[in-house]
Amino acid sequence: MSSMRNTLHPRDQIMQTMDRIYRYRMTTTSGGNLSIRDRERNIWISPARVDKGNLTRGDIVCVHADGTADGLHPPSSEFPFHKAIYAARPDIRAIVHAHPVALVAFSICRKSPDTRLFHQAHAVCGKLGFAPYACPGSEALGQSIARTFSEGSDSVILENHGVVVGGRDLADAFQRFEAFEFAGKTLVKANQLGDVRFLDDAQLSQAASRGVDFDSCEFDDAAAQECELRKQLCDFVRRGCRQRLLISTEGSFSARVSNDSFLITPTQQDRELLQPDDMVLVRGDRRESGKLASRAARAHQAIYAKHPHVQAIVFAHPVNATAFSVTDTALDVRTIPESYVFLRDVRRVPYGIQYRDDGSIADYVSASNPAAVLQNDGVLVTGSTVLDTFDRLEVLESTAEAVINARAIGNVSAMSDEVIDELCTAFNLN
Repeated sequence: MSSMRNTLHPRDQIMQTMDRIYRYRMTTTSGGNLSIRDRERNIWISPARVDKGNLTRGDIVCVHADGTADGLHPPSSEFPFHKAIYAARPDIRAIVHAHPVALVAFSICRKSPDTRLFHQAHAVCGKLGFAPYACPGSEALGQSIARTFSEGSDSVILENHGVVVGGRDLADAFQRFEAFEFAGKTLVKANQLGDVRFLDDAQLSQAASRGVDFDSCEFDDAAAQECELRKQLCDFVRRGCRQRLLISTEGSFSARVSNDSFLITPTQQDRELLQPDDMVLVRGDRRESGKLASRAARAHQAIYAKHPHVQAIVFAHPVNATAFSVTDTALDVRTIPESYVFLRDVRRVPYGIQYRDDGSIADYVSASNPAAVLQNDGVLVTGSTVLDTFDRLEVLESTAEAVINARAIGNVSAMSDEVIDELCTAFNLN
């Protein structure tokens, strides 16, 4: 997403990206491969038969344009299709191939997930393709995949195999890969709930056209409270990415600094890699100079203005809760005491409310309704602190997953009104 100049060596880029893919459980110890084509037309690629969970920079192989290779190991056995894609698409400078479980499920059903579930996933994943089966590592597979990419595809399902995505650099390819798997996982979950709702062209355009019109401003040095909030936001955004409550291209997290100011995640920056100084201070109609606030900043601002008790807000896309957002099935949190005490009744927000300039998104949350499901756009959670808000997000996702799992076992039994009344009395929820 970022257009910043990349000065990280290809070895380090591949090592760090593979580590992240492995930590996110989107590949196995032996599966998957990454590559980068540099300006000298060398192809840097992960090695064959080396533990993906313990890759070092010295393991990365460089294959030169003349076919000679430098490295401690042979290049990945899938090198032929990487080379074929680069030949077919000069604009592609990096490739991710792996076997994440949701996209593998689609590949063995010979289908591609429809990314029109969400505006951001649809935009990030680009044009989708499907490549017919050929033996792994073969020239035939390279030809099949390259042919699909030459037709303009950016994210390609491999029949009975996995997925390959290309990007302008490895960060771009990773984000495309992650968003594609996110869409696939959400569809798998949503199909267990009911009919899935996809966005039409008008709805996609509505989301794509939203912007933030804050004036740039130089603010005074940050006070200790602001510095602490910057660190908290970074820590919890990173934790959210690692726990798969957030993905690198989706979501926003903010914390109130004063009555008319708040800190918020920036737009078009990888969420897991954010540092405290990347957070953007917004005060009234002004934002911190040299930074761009999340495009959801006006929605955050409207909620803070209407609800003085709210001290932190997160818009996120955890897979299970998001599955409810793309169907008409209500998320009933009257399942266990913790779920109801933390979340109360979760409201549903019609599509596009959060993009409006009238602040109406603030009408869908309150002290007694701190969380909401956003139609085809994940969830909204508010809280009294950054920790409280993150905790509620975790509880919301855990509850959604438990409900989906329970539907595979039998009829979901919600707590009775008498039990709810008892909880309201015991925890002073009225």
